[in-house]
Amino acid sequence: MSTAATRPADQDHLWSVDEHLEDILTTVRPLEPIELQLLDAQGCVLVEDVTVPVSLPPFDNSSMDGYAVRVADVAGASEEFPAVLEVVGDVAAGQAELLQVGPGQAARIMTGAPLPPGAETVVPVEWTDGGLGEGPVTGMRARGLAPEGAQGDVHVYRPAEARAHVRAQGSDVKSGDRALEAGTVLGPPQIALLAAIGRGSVRVRPRPRVVVLSTGSELVQPDETLGSGQIYDSNSFALTAAARDAGAIAYRVGAVADDVETLRSTIEDQLVRADLMVTTGGVSVGAYDVVKEALSHVGDEDEAGSGVEFRKLAMQPGKPQGFGSIGPDHTPLLALPGNPVSSYVSFEIFVRPAIRTLMGLEDVHRPRVSATLTADKALSSPKGRRQFLRGAYADGEVRPVGGAGSHLITALAHADALIVVPEDAESVEPGAEVEVVLLG
Repeated sequence: MSTAATRPADQDHLWSVDEHLEDILTTVRPLEPIELQLLDAQGCVLVEDVTVPVSLPPFDNSSMDGYAVRVADVAGASEEFPAVLEVVGDVAAGQAELLQVGPGQAARIMTGAPLPPGAETVVPVEWTDGGLGEGPVTGMRARGLAPEGAQGDVHVYRPAEARAHVRAQGSDVKSGDRALEAGTVLGPPQIALLAAIGRGSVRVRPRPRVVVLSTGSELVQPDETLGSGQIYDSNSFALTAAARDAGAIAYRVGAVADDVETLRSTIEDQLVRADLMVTTGGVSVGAYDVVKEALSHVGDEDEAGSGVEFRKLAMQPGKPQGFGSIGPDHTPLLALPGNPVSSYVSFEIFVRPAIRTLMGLEDVHRPRVSATLTADKALSSPKGRRQFLRGAYADGEVRPVGGAGSHLITALAHADALIVVPEDAESVEPGAEVEVVLLG
């Protein structure tokens, strides 16, 4: 149940960034684990350790194309005095029945093929004549006198140490070892390891489903023609992409007109596919801030503990925020401001950690570092607010990108960091050490 729904609303209370974030993270809970097939589990978080049922590789095998031989038979071999061995057959990858390699014999072996009994090492084919030279067996075969099964001779020009070019059974991982720990995010290498040890499915927390919608009758979809007073809807694209970058399965609904019933109906329709809902726009004090009107009392009649509280934060950009839960499953909802920079900064500070919490990750925040501010002049900041300025970070230094305006999308597109100016600072001089949130 949302703590926002149980705390008395105080419209005059100015929440700190930390208070709002704490309320979100103490309310949002990791999703329940499910069993998924390997490819469906990509991007998910393991909820249990995975142990190895069978060693990898499961048998000694060759890492080269060449000849499986006994060490004594090639000792002292050279270009001038090659070792001449009888080739008793071929060993291919996946071959079930193996040849026996005895004294003076060799088996032609392919990469990945099991080392045959009697063989102690593998001579790469580049160290041999490939079986093309003249030898006793080759000559006998040419005269029709070779014993049954004999395939000729091979000349070996270099000695080989024991177990050379042999991948030992269990050299990668042994039966009973821990392959992956609980809490691991499954990427392509982890999927490969699970498949290699024979796991076709794993128990994970699923990727959260995030529904993103923006509000505003002035919003037009890209590729459409702008009318008077209209702008393109960029927020829903930015936040959907950001949700996917955070690890979620994100659905973009697009722009909803400034109509309370339409918005409420759209949100109710989307709840069926949402573990988290994100709206942008309509959360301040304007006459057409329909999100506040539509959601302030959603669920009051039907669902005890549901509802969204709208707040003012000591933050720039992103002062107006909303948070709570809606619907029969108490789906968390974060209502973000409508200005493009405000909505994106709010996403990074509040929504991304919520998504990562749903995934079951321990570290839910973007990395933060200390950096030296490089700027032409001091940065000003409103007293009592934590300011997040766009910046470009490199080699321990950060420089501002663009101004402080919450509509400056171009500056946001060229930034890879947020410069954090604390509440008690009204200015930051060039050369000062500042906290930086790394976005990429």
